[in-house]
Amino acid sequence: MRPMSVKWISSRDNPDLRHLRALASDGRARREAGETLLDGAHLIEEALAAGLPLLTVALTEANLSVWSTRVTATTRLLVLPEALLASLSPVATPSGVVASMRVPVATDMATTTDAILLEAIQDPGNLGALLRTAAAAGVQRIYLSPGCAEAWSPKALRGGQGAQFRLQIHEGCDLLATAANLAMPVYAAALGAGRSLYALNLTGPVAFALGNEGAGLSAGLQAVTTGFEIPMPGGTESLNVAAACAVALFEQVRQRLP
Repeated sequence: MRPMSVKWISSRDNPDLRHLRALASDGRARREAGETLLDGAHLIEEALAAGLPLLTVALTEANLSVWSTRVTATTRLLVLPEALLASLSPVATPSGVVASMRVPVATDMATTTDAILLEAIQDPGNLGALLRTAAAAGVQRIYLSPGCAEAWSPKALRGGQGAQFRLQIHEGCDLLATAANLAMPVYAAALGAGRSLYALNLTGPVAFALGNEGAGLSAGLQAVTTGFEIPMPGGTESLNVAAACAVALFEQVRQRLP
């Protein structure tokens, strides 16, 4: 089905263009609108594959014939000169297409499914990598503390490479209450814990808690979780939080292999 609305834009002051520019660069604008910006064909294709509707697709005329047959009748198409479209993209080489969509509202899942609790992960690229790792390992429930970066910001979306579309992401959570309410062990990566990751039984439902890249987990969250360490025979003090998450989750995957 072809879209109902195709609009050509040539002015930088066009209100539709200003709205998309705000979604690209302003967290407050994204929160107020309940929308975000998908930068590039890959993210747009991932959203469509997940069945998520697009509000607007902005593209160059050269890409119009391709995308006009792929979106629904409720999606508006904005055709822009390359220079205007480039103003919406934070990457050095824009792909020629961006799209806006509503941020999905997370739904409750069974309390016996695996989960990840993320506390004050401030770098959106790291957060995106964490979400991508979770999706790859089959974990769908994600709980973010109020101090975390936006899971749906354009930078986090690029880091996640579409992982967000396959996850139930709960933002602004009280992680102490979340940990207390989970019907499963909650294991926390913590230096000096004295218990190896590889000594944990991860064959049943579990949750992992991971903390800030510099400070680690808060004392409060450590107090209500079971700490573990990742053995590092090379003598390195710590791992990047996204790397630690990957090691933990794929040890879980390994233990569950038939």
